[in-house]
Amino acid sequence: MKVSVLLLFMLSLVLSGSLAAQEEKPLGLKEAIQLALTNGDDAKIADEKVNTAESELHVTQNAQYPELGLSGQYQYLTEPNVQSGLLGGGSGDGEEESGGFPKVNQLLLGQVSASVPVFSGFRLKNLVNAGENRLEAARLNAISDKEQVALQTVTDYINLYKARQTVALVEENLKSAEQRVKDFSAMEVNGLLARNDLLKAKLQESNVRVTLEEAMKNERILNYRLTTLLKLPAGTLIKTSDDELEIIPVSGKDTMAISRSDLEALRYREKAAEDEIKVAQSKFFPSVNLVGGYVALDVPNALTVTNAMNVGVGLSYNLSDIFKSKSDVRLARSKATELQYTLNKYTDQVNIQVRNALEDYRLALNKYEVYTESQEQAIENYRIVKDKYDNGLVDTNDLLEADVEQLQARINLAYSRADITRKYYEFLTAQGTLTNYINK
Repeated sequence: MKVSVLLLFMLSLVLSGSLAAQEEKPLGLKEAIQLALTNGDDAKIADEKVNTAESELHVTQNAQYPELGLSGQYQYLTEPNVQSGLLGGGSGDGEEESGGFPKVNQLLLGQVSASVPVFSGFRLKNLVNAGENRLEAARLNAISDKEQVALQTVTDYINLYKARQTVALVEENLKSAEQRVKDFSAMEVNGLLARNDLLKAKLQESNVRVTLEEAMKNERILNYRLTTLLKLPAGTLIKTSDDELEIIPVSGKDTMAISRSDLEALRYREKAAEDEIKVAQSKFFPSVNLVGGYVALDVPNALTVTNAMNVGVGLSYNLSDIFKSKSDVRLARSKATELQYTLNKYTDQVNIQVRNALEDYRLALNKYEVYTESQEQAIENYRIVKDKYDNGLVDTNDLLEADVEQLQARINLAYSRADITRKYYEFLTAQGTLTNYINK
């Protein structure tokens, strides 16, 4: 008895924990997009790419600043054996004479050096310009990447909404199927219905149950996918809403404003490629630097040097670059030309995407009108078939078929309304204005 009580207590704890884990969270579409742009890994990666480009620019800019070096040395020396007539002594027999070479066993050296780039064929200037253009391209690409994150969130949210609608409609249809089986069973017992018709009703009930299980499985998968994308706690049950499933008319004009960040980013990359050409051409010119330094030297008993300052101009010119850099210039020009062709091709693709997205949205609007009529027709058709079946004018197959058509019409209408919102957001993404629309 005690064991049974203990098992029941443990079971209640497990059930309460599972119910607590399934926390319901009402979530609108725009709120979901904001969460994805704030918490999503792809959005964070996009921001970090901008930080990387900014750091690379700072590294390039550092090359413009003076190079300042500080060094010092202390060395212990063995006693040298120096023989020279210039020292005024030293007969070569190892004996130290007056006026001979002093005893030296230490060396102290301190040095400060500075170099300021003055001219390098405009290489540093063009490197900085290229870095600034790449940074701007990275910022624009980040905006474009976040547009895709927002669109992916819309797709996942709409798919979850569809799955919820499917579950609700199939559950309603299952109740009707179960009631039909009960009614047919009573009629079959009383000899008013052939057993074959009862079996058909039971078969349809089983099919509806299978459909419901598949719909619930899809709902769980899509819920998990969306919670993972939004970085919500594990076990969160997202409660979708149809408040933001808007039906927004669009202009009848075929020309639409395009503000694609990825397209603009490609233009900045083309500018960076042109700067790289100038960087390659800078090897044709010499490099000029201002140089300066300070040296302090102390050799005890022998030599002390202080205030040894120097300043001047340094000139360097690699003659081999006259021949080698021609290949670098050709390579840079080839990359710039490739980017230009890529930009032209991508511009055409963007125009096609916008036109396709516009036509898809118009089609979604037309489908919604058709499916609205289809649902009304399917509901009326089922009512008529049901009346005929009750009067013995049609058979069970006609009744079950009309019921399936009614369920499908309802699902189609629920899907088409959700697809209008998805297609509209796809149209905004094609234009490059989705995040601006969300942030309004």
